[in-house]
Amino acid sequence: MQVSTDRGRFAERVLHGVDDAGNDERVVVWIERKAGAIWAVGRAVNAQHRNDHAPRPDDYIFEGYELEDALEQANTALEDDLTVSEADGRAEHLRPFTRDELLKPLEAWFFGRTA
Repeated sequence: MQVSTDRGRFAERVLHGVDDAGNDERVVVWIERKAGAIWAVGRAVNAQHRNDHAPRPDDYIFEGYELEDALEQANTALEDDLTVSEADGRAEHLRPFTRDELLKPLEAWFFGRTA
């Protein structure tokens, strides 16, 4: 399958937590731009252990055309994971996803500039 040239991960946050068995886990939440001007929010746990590093269909928690909707979904997922990590004794302070953070790489891609 060929990847579209307008696809790309524009921002991501990495959290560290503990699974139900007490093992360390790594959670990645990201926002990407997919073909057809679609914003997508993904969340994957321990993706670094997969043979194929491409996101799976069930990793996506949102797909839509509105940037504000993507930001809301990504920040909700991030806050939920931070709350769980904090309850597990792994308090981390990660900044929320912002509109400006996403517009810079979008403009760079759109106008053919490097970020």
